[in-house]
Amino acid sequence: CFLLHYTHRALIFPLLIREGKPTPFFTFVLALLFCVFNGYLQGRSLTTYAIYPPGWLGDSRFITGFLGWLLGMAINIHSDHILRNLRKPGETGYKIPRGGMFEYVSGANFFGEILEWFGFALACCTIESLAFALCTLFILGSRARQHHKWYLEKFEDYPKDRKIVIPFLY
Repeated sequence: CFLLHYTHRALIFPLLIREGKPTPFFTFVLALLFCVFNGYLQGRSLTTYAIYPPGWLGDSRFITGFLGWLLGMAINIHSDHILRNLRKPGETGYKIPRGGMFEYVSGANFFGEILEWFGFALACCTIESLAFALCTLFILGSRARQHHKWYLEKFEDYPKDRKIVIPFLY
């Protein structure tokens, strides 16, 4: 799950982006350091310290976690697709994202990623994977809150019932 997510995020996703603002170098370095440290932490935890009973892959915690991860990945990819296609080639300006989970939350892509990592944490049942899920929730939750506030300020017709990042709750 971890490798599939980061293969998509590092190799496939960048090839799909048409145009955009360049990422500041400092932000890139911080993200890289976080990913390297977290990748090491998750890999070390799963290969050295985690002990699973026989039949773990059939356990309801693993199955539920894996399905949560898979659904989160699908939401994340679909939401990124919606964001990439807000403007037609040559168009400028900002638009309100519509469709998919954007009907419920401003940060649909963030919600998908949060769901991914909580699913991963349930499937792995390690402190390290739970810590990663919580970090993801706090970091992406704050980014979603900023985006939500910006949308409300920028667009008079922005859907007022849309939540920030967790459907029907926040």
